[in-house]
Amino acid sequence: MDPIEMTVNGKVRTGTGAGPHTSLLDWLRGEGLTGAKEGCAEGECGACAVLVARPDGPDRTRWTSVNACLPPALAFDGQEIVTAEGLGTAPGACAVEDLHPVQRQMADRGGSQCGYCTPGFVCSMAAEYYRPERRPAESSAPDATGTSAVGEEHAADHETGPNGFDLHALSGNLCRCTGYRPIRDAAYALGSPAGDDALARRQDQPAPAPRHTRLSADGGEFVRPGSLEELFELLEQTPDAVLVAGATDAGVERNIRHARPPLVVAIDRLAPLRHLETTEDRIELGAALTLTEIERALDGRVPLLAQLFPQFASRLIRNGATLGGNLATGSPIGDAAPVLLALDASLVLASAGGEREVPLAEYFTGYRESVRAAGEIIRAVRIPLPLAETAAFYKIAKRRFDDISSVAVAVALRLDGDTVTQARIGVGGVAATPIRARATEELLTGRPWTRESAEAAAAALAHEGTPIDDHRASARYRSAMLGQALLKLYAENTPALEVAR
Repeated sequence: MDPIEMTVNGKVRTGTGAGPHTSLLDWLRGEGLTGAKEGCAEGECGACAVLVARPDGPDRTRWTSVNACLPPALAFDGQEIVTAEGLGTAPGACAVEDLHPVQRQMADRGGSQCGYCTPGFVCSMAAEYYRPERRPAESSAPDATGTSAVGEEHAADHETGPNGFDLHALSGNLCRCTGYRPIRDAAYALGSPAGDDALARRQDQPAPAPRHTRLSADGGEFVRPGSLEELFELLEQTPDAVLVAGATDAGVERNIRHARPPLVVAIDRLAPLRHLETTEDRIELGAALTLTEIERALDGRVPLLAQLFPQFASRLIRNGATLGGNLATGSPIGDAAPVLLALDASLVLASAGGEREVPLAEYFTGYRESVRAAGEIIRAVRIPLPLAETAAFYKIAKRRFDDISSVAVAVALRLDGDTVTQARIGVGGVAATPIRARATEELLTGRPWTRESAEAAAAALAHEGTPIDDHRASARYRSAMLGQALLKLYAENTPALEVAR
């Protein structure tokens, strides 16, 4: 095969030293690009963030921030990467001293602090800076001094700046020093990219196509297959191969538990796994679409998913994580499963022998176990239409964002007048697998949606699953939160006068 090549900061580098289990971060640092750091090695701190050129339709590119500590370096064969070092010295810069606008605002407003996490912040901020949908208000454009005022009317808005900057872009970057105010000020001071900005102009061209990659070294092998047929052949030859898309789980297993599978197969760019189709009776989501791509494409059309996305880890993780990966791991605290259970979703399982559709409620069989047979992959997730009118997702965790669930509850109710005609309730964190709260669903179905019914259902939901005591929460707390979820749903979807009764 041809040598592994990556375009980093505008220059082509060969992938010498990149083995099947080498992370992108380790390879970059081995190349002397030490701006990106390893903080947690789990994708939680963001010190390792870099920019990757990803497709934005067939003819455009979108600069996307990812955690470099998680994906294998070989997954970027033929791809383009920009690190913090490459922002200030990007093609078109007059001199090394010319800082990128993001870097300049971080420096001018005191956002760099000790500096350890700053390169990661800068890369996440740059991805948001170049986001095509960001629309700065006229009042937010920098003045002649290069500064931009954050008006009083925006003082209470902790989500989006007057320049259109979405602070959730930084939800996966943790500051270790004096706090976030100067970082927020730097973000809100950014204007629009200049007309001669090389990275902005790069977005007007197609992203690099995936390359067929195969490399064996250090007792392991990495393969990026070119088709599903090749993928199924690989799985037949090596049943214990590990499939990776964003590697947001597999990367943690490699870094923390030192997992070294004999074969790593990258499936994130396989076209049959990257479609989103809507028909009269369903929405089908390709298993290798990232959560960010799904969020952008659906644009709120599935309210339960729209509630899930901001609470699912961080933007850095969602830029790589997939529904297929989240469900394939079988984790009882995976946030996607409760929502998809409430949506009555099913999975399309594919293998060399064909396809079959399995309701998600019948997919999990035990702790991190499922009905998926050897050689099968999750090809797509199907959500039936029409959607239930009354729905909500509640995630209980120690932090509002970027945290593991203690309890996750998703509820979807169909109503005919005041009567519940169908109830679907998905629960995570209270059993060995994500579960449907069937006893509570049966109790609600056919009854009027009243305070009394909500209280009775809440009492039943508190006893669903087998809540346990662990470091995240006590069994008693979990039971209480299960019941509170239904009461909160009732309060949020009922006129105040009725709640007062």
